[in-house]
Amino acid sequence: MYVGRFLVVGPDAGAYRVSSRSFPNRKITARDDALTVGPTENAPPTDNPYVAYNCLRIVDAPAGETVVFGNGSHVDPIAEKVELGYPARDALATALLALDYEKDDYDTPRIAATIDADGEALIATVRKDALLVETVDEPTLVATYEKDSPESFDFAARDAEAAAREAYDLAFEHAVCAAGIVRTDDGFETAIENGE
Repeated sequence: MYVGRFLVVGPDAGAYRVSSRSFPNRKITARDDALTVGPTENAPPTDNPYVAYNCLRIVDAPAGETVVFGNGSHVDPIAEKVELGYPARDALATALLALDYEKDDYDTPRIAATIDADGEALIATVRKDALLVETVDEPTLVATYEKDSPESFDFAARDAEAAAREAYDLAFEHAVCAAGIVRTDDGFETAIENGE
């Protein structure tokens, strides 16, 4: 089954995976407190605005460190609002409502999630027909296609490397790259799986 880009989030761990039929020549790179999806060195040139973006940012919010992750340019305004002190629910809803679903041939939903230092986790999506923001207390998945409403999901990873690998290895078609996130006593750990 092809579900496109997806994320899984729970109170202690999460993951984001790029799955793509159209632009498979991408990888995730680490930059300061962000993970960035971008083209590989051998990728053909494109002017598609949805190919490169920060997929994960860790910010120092007034209530403590928070991780924000998702499938596009909306990650940055969500992270900036959380850093300014917006409650995560408001930051997710405001940014997703403002940017709306992607205006491509498929009306691709935007998906995002947050986990704060206390383990409060939220998952959100904006589709052509809805804006959903939910607090989750167990691993929950949302994808851009086929599974575009949040649903409980069996996700067993307990460290960032395992989270990235588990997301990359899931049976959904056309895996390109993945990021894993785990909440620890010392903050958030992240890992990258580029399928190399």
